Amino acid sequence: MLRPKIPTMPTPTGQVTPPVVVEPTTIVPASQTPPPAPVAPAPARPTVQLTPGTALALVGGGTAVVLVVGAVLVSMLLAVAITGASVAISALVIRSLINADVKQR
Repeated sequence: MLRPKIPTMPTPTGQVTPPVVVEPTTIVPASQTPPPAPVAPAPARPTVQLTPGTALALVGGGTAVVLVVGAVLVSMLLAVAITGASVAISALVIRSLINADVKQR
């Protein structure tokens, strides 16, 4: 009753045809195409030359970016620290209120 029934392979019915033999086809090369014409190289781009003024501007801009990113990261760190301290203080206050309520009963 609980034994699985294993299906049997069905036997083919009707005529069975043998497999068809596929013969390889020959490849006929097309007419020869001429090689592509040589392309002239693109003109060289001028190199960027840094003058003392532009170098000073780049250093100043980089410094400003570092200071702004640092200020943002420090403010985020302070926000997390202040939040953690306030949660800890509120947990102590709630714990002391619960303990005081238990002692009064």
